[in-house]
Amino acid sequence: MNDSLTQIFVDSFLINNFVLCVFLGMCPFLGLSSKFETAWRMGVTVMFVITVSSILSYGTNLLLTALHVEYLRLISYIVIIAATVQLTEMVIKKLSPALFKELGIYLPLITTNCAVLAVALFQTVRNYNFLQSTVFAIAASGGFCLAIVLLALVRERTDLSDIPSLARGTAITLVLASILSMAFMGFAGMGGGQ
Repeated sequence: MNDSLTQIFVDSFLINNFVLCVFLGMCPFLGLSSKFETAWRMGVTVMFVITVSSILSYGTNLLLTALHVEYLRLISYIVIIAATVQLTEMVIKKLSPALFKELGIYLPLITTNCAVLAVALFQTVRNYNFLQSTVFAIAASGGFCLAIVLLALVRERTDLSDIPSLARGTAITLVLASILSMAFMGFAGMGGGQ
């Protein structure tokens, strides 16, 4: 594709935000957005995993294409993502046991986060070169981080508000997520009719 790096960045960060517009990666988005600190740490962790696995997937795709075994692409991407998450999990457990405990089950579940696999698959389908793939991965994962942090900030604010008991908990979280999603849908006009 002949997309400019700026166009790729804005498109994947805002216009087609993986969480709020494409609705991928909803589990950690809803599950870890109750506190800003937890959301921020999870967002950065997902950014790291997506960026590293995307770069490795790009190289793997070149190798598989050269060997004419493209049918191994999906399983290769899954192995790369699982290995990246496992290494990230081991490093976090060693360097910050408190963060490891705070992220809980959601840390190993990054492996099954559909947004991580989607970035690798989308960059392959769109025939991005290495630089475009890297920008796409950083922007898409940054969009995930932005979405989870925004929801966490709003949820922290609602904890201080007088909300009817019927709307507390999951109900208000889903309403807030849908309002954020509608707000991000407003960026669709920036796409230039694509």
